[in-house]
Amino acid sequence: MQPARDFIRTHLARSLSTASPEARLEAAWTAAAGRAMAARGSIAGYDAATATVRIRVADSVWLEPLTALRARLTRDLASLSGLPVRDIHLELEKKSGARR
Repeated sequence: MQPARDFIRTHLARSLSTASPEARLEAAWTAAAGRAMAARGSIAGYDAATATVRIRVADSVWLEPLTALRARLTRDLASLSGLPVRDIHLELEKKSGARR
């Protein structure tokens, strides 16, 4: 399994070179975070001026592990997407209003 993961990491940025920044980051997100963690977060936006990626986190349970991996995720998203990424801003997903 590791050789396939290495291949994906090596060639992802090159294959996404014509995609939008958001599409590039979305594709890189699963490889950077891993399947289980990536399922609990999603790319919410990218600010090219500050090279900041906003990641929407499904719930507070996943906020702590994502925060702990923030530096590695920042490096991996930059490397895999081919975009400058200097920071990641994690935000909790807004839940819809209470049921009536």
